[in-house]
Amino acid sequence: MSSLNSTFLNTTIVRPEFFFISGFSDIPHTKYYYVFLCFIYILSVLGNTFVMFVIYADHCLHSPKYIAVFNLAVSDLCVSTALVPPLIDTFLFKSQLISYEACLTHLFFVFWFLFMQSFTLTVMSYDRCVAICFPLRYNEIVTNKSMLVITTILWIIAGLADLILIVFINRLSFCKSIVIKSFFCDHGPMFRLACNDNTPSFVMSWSHPVSIFWLPLLFIIGTYICIARALLKIASASERLKAMKTCTSHLILVGVYYFPICIIYGAIGSIVNHNVRIVNTSLAMVLPPMLNPIIYSLKTEEFTESIKKQYRRKKIHITVMNN
Repeated sequence: MSSLNSTFLNTTIVRPEFFFISGFSDIPHTKYYYVFLCFIYILSVLGNTFVMFVIYADHCLHSPKYIAVFNLAVSDLCVSTALVPPLIDTFLFKSQLISYEACLTHLFFVFWFLFMQSFTLTVMSYDRCVAICFPLRYNEIVTNKSMLVITTILWIIAGLADLILIVFINRLSFCKSIVIKSFFCDHGPMFRLACNDNTPSFVMSWSHPVSIFWLPLLFIIGTYICIARALLKIASASERLKAMKTCTSHLILVGVYYFPICIIYGAIGSIVNHNVRIVNTSLAMVLPPMLNPIIYSLKTEEFTESIKKQYRRKKIHITVMNN
């Protein structure tokens, strides 16, 4: 036993000074794709900043539902910012070497905000479920305070879940290769470079998607089953349609976010070509933050009315100032 302990204590963990982010393999003119991602990022920043401004400026939107929407806009903006600017720097300015510490930091923030997107969509489905299934008790069950507490706890849980990934990565030795076959410091391609036992990281590579993506998706499906049952009990077709409209935007957001995730972490995701995987993963990360503000602006009646109201107020203010 003592000899085993001695061997364990004397084990040296080899950490490289740098990693090399490979990006696409054998594809010419990839810089145009990265420019395309940069364009999407700019739209994401403008859209999500606009959503946050409208919610902040209109006191009528200071409700539990829009606290969750504001939180989604924050996580969308953060995940895009954590991913795209470093990607542009890496591939357009030919700085594909990244230090070990910077790589782990990058991994932490990208996955933290990605996890929060999933959790926030889950909270939004909970909000809609209570609103439709228990309309008379909605204001009692879902309050601004309870929504703030829930979102804060989820930020902490997402951070701790992400930290576990970093802890196990930090215990690996990288003595084979330093080339990460991805477009950022991705967890899977990174831990597979280890030359010592990477079993804990391998377990995390499937347990985290289950707990962070699949279980929330099952919860969302469960809430909509409850919503469907509640809607069937509503006698008036107009009231049923009105209730369904409040869920439309959220259902589209769920589809936009989870469909690519299902491909990435499903059976197909493990056998697709390396380049196809990069395209699918990058689009899955950058498109939802761009589309979410557009979907909410067009599909949510309260939000649309708030935009019109603020526009009219601004127009009147400008007219008064000119006179």
